[in-house]
Amino acid sequence: MRRALPLLLALALLVPAVGSAATITIVNIDGAGEGFNDPTPATPVGGNPGTTIGDQRLFVFQYAADIWGDLLPSAVEILIQARFNPQTCDATSAVLGSAGPIEVFRDFPGAPLAATWYHVALANKLRGADLSGGTNDISITFNSSIDNNDNCLAGTNWYYGVDGLEGPDVELLPVVLHEMGHGLGFSTLVNGTTGSELQNYQDRFETYIRDNTLGLTWDQMSNPQRANSATNTGNLVWSGPATTLHSPDFLGGAPKLFINSPGTLPATMDIGLASFGAEITEAGVTGDVVLGDDGSGSPTEGCSALVNAGAIAGNIALLDRGSCTFVSKALNAQNAGAIALIIANNTTGSAPGLGGTDPSITIPVISVSQSDGDLLKAELGGGVNVTIGLDPLDLAGADNSNRVQLYAPNPFEGGSSVSHFDIEANPNLLMEPAINDNLSDEVDLTLAHFVDIGWRNGCVDGVCPPDTSTDEGVGLGLTFGAVNCGPTVDLTVTVTDTEGWITPVNTTTSVDALDTLDVPVTVTPDTCNTFTEVVLTVSTLGYPAVACTTRVDANCTGVTGIGDGLAASGLRLAPIQPTPFRSSAEIRYALPAADRVSIDVFDIRGRQVRTLAAGEIRAACTQSVTWDGRDDHGTPVARGIYFVRLTTDTQGTVTRRTVRLTR
Repeated sequence: MRRALPLLLALALLVPAVGSAATITIVNIDGAGEGFNDPTPATPVGGNPGTTIGDQRLFVFQYAADIWGDLLPSAVEILIQARFNPQTCDATSAVLGSAGPIEVFRDFPGAPLAATWYHVALANKLRGADLSGGTNDISITFNSSIDNNDNCLAGTNWYYGVDGLEGPDVELLPVVLHEMGHGLGFSTLVNGTTGSELQNYQDRFETYIRDNTLGLTWDQMSNPQRANSATNTGNLVWSGPATTLHSPDFLGGAPKLFINSPGTLPATMDIGLASFGAEITEAGVTGDVVLGDDGSGSPTEGCSALVNAGAIAGNIALLDRGSCTFVSKALNAQNAGAIALIIANNTTGSAPGLGGTDPSITIPVISVSQSDGDLLKAELGGGVNVTIGLDPLDLAGADNSNRVQLYAPNPFEGGSSVSHFDIEANPNLLMEPAINDNLSDEVDLTLAHFVDIGWRNGCVDGVCPPDTSTDEGVGLGLTFGAVNCGPTVDLTVTVTDTEGWITPVNTTTSVDALDTLDVPVTVTPDTCNTFTEVVLTVSTLGYPAVACTTRVDANCTGVTGIGDGLAASGLRLAPIQPTPFRSSAEIRYALPAADRVSIDVFDIRGRQVRTLAAGEIRAACTQSVTWDGRDDHGTPVARGIYFVRLTTDTQGTVTRRTVRLTR
């Protein structure tokens, strides 16, 4: 069953290889002299060789198509019809682009779920044949008004380079990747206002939309329940197992307000984030809280210059939400010398997000709920000291089970609600409803999302879902190369996991240097489509404990060691710590014998960005190098996935993945 679909998903801006690779082709549907055919001369920029505006636009689109094609396997060519047309735009906001599948299909041969709609490109992939008869699969429209138009985004232009150096302009590449993501399957077909399904059939996306308040997924709900769920801010999550598994690889600690004193206040308060101002860091900003006063009839709204600047200077200002913009409040607080601003909501509910843009605002700006604001104000007489920072125990943009939150504002936002990750994610994700300047050509958790809906046969970076055809325990032999610098030693081996699949093992045994130690473990899965993370810790007197980690599935086929970097020979590249990292990461490795060593860092597309060791002779035993997150030219690399490869002359090559959080 096919259905033609006039579905478009918009991305707005508020200014501030598994299997055979898919072939994705851009079909230019612009008219003569416009869009991709714009003959305006242009200078090649940022790796884009085009010499006209049209050529540069087409280059970026095909560049993005190639990125998705490298990551998603399909035997069927994917045709994306694309054009540039004038779109909604004013001095402060604009629709950057919109996209969606041209058709959707259900109950085709090879469909994993019956009576379920699939976007046409995914349906073709699953069927292994072209269900649409060679017609175009995805429609994308981008905003041509952004270029050379002072009335659109205050003169901001598209940046057509692919190097992430867009400056004050809007980088086209991540916006195109985002919109292609919608067309490839990152969107629901449910009417978010009414909750009604397309022709009363569920779609693949909605089967993983979970409402934590109800404890149900959308395919289990009635129309009114879905409609209410679409605005259940903070409680709508993506429950797909691959995305949940990998969310800690991409998400950092959640921004929080930590109360240092007095002890009568809660230890922490949830906060809303602003789309402007300084990024909240791990170190945080600490100071006393001072209520602002602008001398007006509503003095705590801070809509004009603060008259108590002497008290505000060097402290954290507290203002109430009210009749003026968040940006104006922030400017008045900053001009008064505040080191940060807290805006208390003026209605019930959770702490709201704060929209707006002004690059001159350099202090962190957050919101708290009305009730938390009242608590802070009640204690100001005795002094309130707080820290605005990150909570490492709470993933930003995920629930307590690491399920990533979906965007569910109240009121409902057509074209944005539900079919995006939530803006609370930190760092920002590609599939959030507004583009951010710290995105480039990384697809982050979107790749795991495509595993969930069936694009990648269940594998992300070598991690595959279990064989759920049996729930019987499967034996797994874990082999650790006992790397040390002495004679026979006693090793204490502890085996644990994160899912409770295995019986913990704790044993002490004597082995000779470089011998291997086999630890039999029985793995018993208890749920479908989940993984267990097995940690093998080896310690001995006089040497630090060494922990190796891998994720294994219920099938365990072909697992002869533990982790990507462990081989029976003893050559080992430890998990990179920390992952994710912001400023630097430690790369620990072990050689069973002296060898020539090269250590290189590659981005997700296989481009070498840094050499940390170049054919250097290194001795046996455990050692380490540090990567400062910079390329060979000393420039900080963009946030995203990177691979560290350890190569030796005689002992092989091993690789580990890490995630860089910020530039």
